[in-house]
Amino acid sequence: MNRQPVSEKPYISADVKLPEITVKALILGVILAILLAGANAYLGLFAGMTVSASIPAAVISMAVLRLFKQSNILENNIVQTAASAGESLAAGVVFTFPALAIMGYWDHFKYWEVTLIALCGGVMGVLFTIPLRNALIVHQKLKYPEGVATAEVLKSGEQSSSDVKYLVWAAVIGGVMKFCEQGMNLWNGVFEKAKVLGTRGYLYFGVDVSPALVAVGYIVGLNIAVLVFAGGVFSWWIAIPVYIASHGVAANGQSAVDVGYQIWSDQIRYIGVGAMVIGGIWALLDLRSSVTTAFTEGFKAFKERGSTAVQKIRTEYDTPMSWVLMGLAILVVPIFIIYLSEIRTAGISLIMALLMILAGFLFSAVAGYMSGLVGSSNNPISGITIATILSSALILLVLMGNDVTRGPASAILIGAVVCCAASIAADNLHDLKAGYVLGATPMNQQIMLIVGVVASAFVMAPVLTLLHTAYGFGPKTLAHPDALTAPQATLMASVAQGVFGGNLPWGMIWIGIIVGAVVIIADQILRKRGSSFRMPVLAVAVGIYLPFELDCATMVGGVIAWMVTRYQNRRKKQDDFDDSKERSDRAGLLYASGLITGEALMGIILAIPIAYYGGLNVFSIKRLFGVHADPFEAWPGLILLAIVGYFMYRIAAKTFSKKAEE
Repeated sequence: MNRQPVSEKPYISADVKLPEITVKALILGVILAILLAGANAYLGLFAGMTVSASIPAAVISMAVLRLFKQSNILENNIVQTAASAGESLAAGVVFTFPALAIMGYWDHFKYWEVTLIALCGGVMGVLFTIPLRNALIVHQKLKYPEGVATAEVLKSGEQSSSDVKYLVWAAVIGGVMKFCEQGMNLWNGVFEKAKVLGTRGYLYFGVDVSPALVAVGYIVGLNIAVLVFAGGVFSWWIAIPVYIASHGVAANGQSAVDVGYQIWSDQIRYIGVGAMVIGGIWALLDLRSSVTTAFTEGFKAFKERGSTAVQKIRTEYDTPMSWVLMGLAILVVPIFIIYLSEIRTAGISLIMALLMILAGFLFSAVAGYMSGLVGSSNNPISGITIATILSSALILLVLMGNDVTRGPASAILIGAVVCCAASIAADNLHDLKAGYVLGATPMNQQIMLIVGVVASAFVMAPVLTLLHTAYGFGPKTLAHPDALTAPQATLMASVAQGVFGGNLPWGMIWIGIIVGAVVIIADQILRKRGSSFRMPVLAVAVGIYLPFELDCATMVGGVIAWMVTRYQNRRKKQDDFDDSKERSDRAGLLYASGLITGEALMGIILAIPIAYYGGLNVFSIKRLFGVHADPFEAWPGLILLAIVGYFMYRIAAKTFSKKAEE
């Protein structure tokens, strides 16, 4: 059995066949998919975010399957693959469907409409990842940091290496910090300061004290971290001050931080949307060779009746392309029927169903590409959905006229399918990356992805109905004083209604397109010069679209990775040591993976009692001890984050030095 800890070769050789889809793995995968989908649905509506489930599911799977006499690493990988599908489908659902309730179009969530759209969108996303796996993971060799981290977690769980201690301790640190900050509310999770300079200027700085974000920055490296940070700098240090200087600002009792966020949310964020649009088109053009190759190989195998596919080694065997095409053709039928029930015109419904397939592939590729660059945690699926809803609404405006009721709702329903597909593609490509590293059979993973989608799709409508009935979505009202804010769905509703109402910030979108074009040109110049530093436009667009504090935390991790690389290069020259990258990178990866694991697990654990008690934080220090003081500012979290970063550097440096001495 050929096992390489960190290598282009898979951990489990292609000629080794281990049980993957087993009865116990199937049952556990379905249960975790449903549980994680429900928990993340509430978390997404309550806090505007979902927690990546791959690593937590891998940890849970290892703990459960160890109770059986026989289990293996590929079986654990299958479980986390199915479970993560539930989490990513939940994101696609809660970012879109609540918009229909917020707009007043639905007073309850129709079970079969929600289920079928979620099911079709999710399965479509899985089908799109089949050619994209070959294009983005095998040929482009994108990093997919959470996928790499998941693979390291699974490998560490099987090995008896002393390096596992870095994973365990980092997971404890990440979980404890998350519990203290979000669970007990001991300190604020974001350090930020801002100042409005009269009515014509603005200063802002902020950083999220999340160890997981720093870990993501460490995994993606300095190049991508710099680009994400540059996008945030453009938004908060250039665009917002310029906007204020041009338009002035009236605080109206708002804090300086709130003033900046209001402008960013209403105006500047759309620059990122414009950059994503042109970046997505360029990404597809840039990937056309790899994607075309993947489709050509699939069609060739289909034409030769599978003879080519049979000759492929186990770790390269994807679901046959003939199945993919038949699946997509079948999915058009229920989507067309649902659109017909809302749009009520057969011709328009058919056009939109076909356009939805094209848009689904386009944005699945874009989401998958971005996710490979900056990680699942930083991948703005909501931005992709905005672009989908924006383009769909414009087409519907031409085809249907200014129907201010059915028009926006139809755009949301189209966006829901694409959002589910893109969310699945972006998140599950990390699972396929983990399988690529481990030596899993791609087709088995793709089957389990569909299983996870199907299992979670059937519970989405009841979860939405329960939460909407109990709390309501959108702004708080007298009828719903504890309404779940559903920030992404609120934004989707405003975009769809804005197109038909004529009040979208088109100027900002066009600025984003221009900014994206400039970045693309700069990247092509760097490519021709053979520069090691590149400027993928989607990384910059992500930075523009995300809040600055997330960009800043990612940058911290990138800087630590750069410091480790400098240390390694210096020691190589001093000791004439050439075989060290494997172990030093492994230790750093394990530490970073542990931070992500701990925070993700704690985020899901905290979501369960919050959902059960209807938004009540049962672990809050105010509730437990009757303390009425507000949480500390972010200083305790900042200090702890600095310590976490220091140990991240020292662990990589220490293990490198040990290897050199040996």
